[in-house]
Amino acid sequence: SKAGVFPLHIWLPHAHPAAPSHVSALMSGVMIKMGVYGILRLYFLLNDFNPLFARTVLVLGMVSGVLGVVYALSKREIKRLLAYSSIENIGVIFIGCGLGMVGLSSGNRIMAAFGFAGGLLHVLNHALFKSLLFMGAGAILHTVGARKMDQLGGLMKTMPVTGRTFLAGSVAISGLPPFNGFVSEFLIYYAAFQGLGLQGPDFLLSMAAIIALALIGGLAAGCFTKVVGIVFLGEPRREHAHAATDPGPTMGAAMTLLAVACLGI
Repeated sequence: SKAGVFPLHIWLPHAHPAAPSHVSALMSGVMIKMGVYGILRLYFLLNDFNPLFARTVLVLGMVSGVLGVVYALSKREIKRLLAYSSIENIGVIFIGCGLGMVGLSSGNRIMAAFGFAGGLLHVLNHALFKSLLFMGAGAILHTVGARKMDQLGGLMKTMPVTGRTFLAGSVAISGLPPFNGFVSEFLIYYAAFQGLGLQGPDFLLSMAAIIALALIGGLAAGCFTKVVGIVFLGEPRREHAHAATDPGPTMGAAMTLLAVACLGI
């Protein structure tokens, strides 16, 4: 429930749009990760590498990832879209951790190492690029005063710092090189391909994880292409979008720092 995993995700899309954008960044980047921490901490404290735990976490991750990005695609309000995208990324983290647990339960140390490494790196990566995207959404709300994407447009010309940093975050969250989302998803893919050498349900789940990751990545790229295209490209659709300007230097510096971190990793 804390992590926002399906079907206990219903509070997330209501909490994020209601919070101030910098608080949304903390909620998505840090607070929901406490759920991931709790699950992993409990798993290792139990010291019982039961295949059932591994398969449950992996299936929950695949379902959350696919449904999160499908819901995100249908949203017209930018912060609500980002909230559903957080459910998708928690799904990716759970896929990585689930593959690591499958590796431990089956004795495949390489699969376990890459699964946990990819999942935990994605915890950090998501904290960076989702905080960047929420801050970008906050900068738009602060200067334009509109939440719905179809009321915006053409902001790349009037808000260049916000537009370019938001684009960097969008590329990162879509899992495209050379940004950090690619690295963690690549490690998770590698763990899943290691699982193709297993037998029975673990083989089938590893195959399903590869398909789910590919589907999530493709839909996420489509989702954020839509966001950048509608919000930042073209011409302004409403009068208040004409008068938009970049926010103050401290807000711009925060977004730039996160964009550089996404590229640096």
